[in-house]
Amino acid sequence: MSVPGRITLLSRMEAAHRHTRAHLERIERQISARAERMTTTDRTKARSRTRGGSRWTRGDEATFRAYVDKLSFERRGEIDALNRKLSRQERAIFAVRAKTFSNGPSSKADVQAAL
Repeated sequence: MSVPGRITLLSRMEAAHRHTRAHLERIERQISARAERMTTTDRTKARSRTRGGSRWTRGDEATFRAYVDKLSFERRGEIDALNRKLSRQERAIFAVRAKTFSNGPSSKADVQAAL
């Protein structure tokens, strides 16, 4: 494959990698937001109205962390699949970069070591 073809391939691979990472981050935000909603629903109580102080107690934080762990466990298959996909994409991007931008006989050895 020619160098311009590899550069085009590399840019497509990097875009796919960014898309996968964004998907994983979206799932993490969804889990966090749902855990926060579940915590506030579960621990509804009269809270003091201190000015400038946080109304989020240590008990709230513990409940929130428990919900995050529970929701993450429920979606572990999807999260693990995306993490494996990211790892494969990173290795492939490294291999294409090594082929495209290195000059010398050691580039093939570098690509084999990365895989």
